[in-house]
Parts: sequence; structure tokens; C-alpha cells
Amino acid sequence: MQMSLAGRRFEKTSEVDRLVCSGIEDLHSVPGVAAVAVSCCVPLETVWQLPFVIEGRPLNARFHGFAGWTFVSPEYFDAFKISLLRGRGITARDIAGSPGVVVINQAMARQFWPDSDPLKDQLIIGRAMRPEYEKDSPRQIVGIVGDIRDVALSRNPRPAMYAPISQLPDDINALNLRLLPVAWIVRAGLEPRSIAPGLADRLRHATALPVKQVRSMDQIASASAALTQLNMVLMTIFGLSALLLAAIGIYGVMTYSVEQRTREIGIRLAVGAGAKNVRDMIVMQGMRIALAGLVFGFAAALGLARLLQSFLFGVKPWDPVVLLVVPALLAAVSLASVWLPARRAMRIVAVEALRYE
Repeated sequence: MQMSLAGRRFEKTSEVDRLVCSGIEDLHSVPGVAAVAVSCCVPLETVWQLPFVIEGRPLNARFHGFAGWTFVSPEYFDAFKISLLRGRGITARDIAGSPGVVVINQAMARQFWPDSDPLKDQLIIGRAMRPEYEKDSPRQIVGIVGDIRDVALSRNPRPAMYAPISQLPDDINALNLRLLPVAWIVRAGLEPRSIAPGLADRLRHATALPVKQVRSMDQIASASAALTQLNMVLMTIFGLSALLLAAIGIYGVMTYSVEQRTREIGIRLAVGAGAKNVRDMIVMQGMRIALAGLVFGFAAALGLARLLQSFLFGVKPWDPVVLLVVPALLAAVSLASVWLPARRAMRIVAVEALRYE
């Protein structure tokens, strides 16, 4: 649920923190609610990127790298079931006045600390980006959490940083709220559509502010994947069309081949070749060409695995089921396409074939 915190009142981080704590407490009183969190960004929708500097590490540029920047309340990782791998998460003790902390994800730890311990370092975040971030003090890395696909389901997780809402300097807080509304995130044990209206009303009552865009995470994921799903539907249509054209082409070529060889087939039948032998000959010759195409296509699919992977989520381009089912389907289509002309050849009368011109 999105909420716009406009006005001078919310330029102070303390006022935002007070509102967040009040709303979270009220929503927790709703039966079935397991976790409540507030964040600037929702995965698969909007994720900010900020530069960072690892304090004490030599610099060859203005910063060491970029990572996602998300300010969150303590139960954010519980709400999304993001696993804590090392250290600790963000807690209610991380308030204004306490030492600044930040949690990073596993992708960031692997990329920037391949041979060292990130929990021993501090980050200076955003100072090369905007003047508002100059007032943010270095933040101690206190935990490492699991990766999430924040941009799209088809894109690998990127480095990410999470900081407590209550520890944002006032200038950064005011900047954030001018650019984006805050998102209230609720995990409940009930079906989302059944409790969403009640949660929205409860939140309006607790904060005296309206909410908008009340959605389930399934809806957000579906919207994020809509373009990919459209591409997959189009690719499926084109693939089926190609399969149909291939079947028509194979059938046409084999029928024409049989027709051109009518005299040959007649001679074979006249000198004692059985109809079954003629059929098997035609089928074998046709399938030899089809199998050569299947082998070539199989090798091309393996060679284009990296390109195919950009279109897939949750399925590897070398998935054994796909690599077995698709060639089997094409082989069956090819067999059917050569079988029908072969059956026609079996019915050719030797005398009529010899008279054929």
C-alpha cells in the first residue's frame, strides 16, 4: 500500500519514524498479520541506485561501486522472507543518535569482498551523487542477507544496501519523500484480497492519511513479467507456425519426391520389391534428412544458450526436458510427414507406374 508523506511536517525523520511506528503497531493488531514493514521501494517496481565508498580502501575513482539503496523498517526482511545469512538485520535499536548501520546482500558481498569480511568495514553512501548525502555519516555493515530479484524476474540479483528509516538525516529523508511515496508492506496468513480493504482502512485510521495502489505481491510480479509473458506468447505462436510450415514443407517435398520417382517405384515393384520395402525406403530417406536437421538444430540451441537464457526465468536453456521433448516432437512431425507419402507409394500399381510420364 502506497502513502504519500507530503508537507513540511514529514521533512523531519523523527516525524516519519513516529508515523511508521504508530501504523506498524496498529496493523499488527489485525488478526492474521505476521509482519509489517515500511520502505521507500518495492522489489520489481522501483529500486534506487547509489554510489558507495568502502572506508579505508584505496580509490582509483570517485567511488568503489554502485548498489541498490533501500531504507526500511525493522521487519522488512521478515515481510519478504529474505534470509539473514550473517550478522544481524535491522532492529528497533537502530534509531536516530545510534551508530549508523547498513545491511548488504550476498551479491554485493561476493563482488566487493571476495576474500575478506564485509562485517569489518564501513560504507560511505551517496556522497558522490547529491549534496544531501554529505551529511550521512559512515555506516557499519552489520549483516548480509539473501539476494532478491529487484528489477525483473529475468535479471540476476544486483548488489543492494538496506538502511533503517529512523537513521536517515533530515535532508535525505526530505529528498526521498519528494521523489517517492512510502510503501507499507504486510505479510498475512490470509488471502490478500480478503483483508486488503480492512488493512487500508485500518492504516488510514491510524495515520490520518490515505493509501493508494493496494496490491498483492503476486500482482506486482505479474505486472513486472507482463512484457516477458507477451514475448513468450509471441515466440510460442511463431514457434508453432514454424512447426506447421516445417511439417507442410516436409510433406510437400516428400510427396513431390515420391511423384518424381513413380517410374522407379514401379520398376522396383515389377521386379519383385514388396510394398513394405518401398515404404520403408521412402521413410528412411525422409527421416535421414529430418534427423540431420534435428542434430544441427540441437547443436545450434546449445551454442545459443547464453542468448536464450535472457528470455527465460527459472528454466535453464539446457534443461534436459526441453532438449528431449522438442526434438522428439519435431521427429514425430517429420515421421508423420513422410509416412503419408510412403503409404501412397505402397498403393502404386506397377503397370500404371511404368506407363507414367
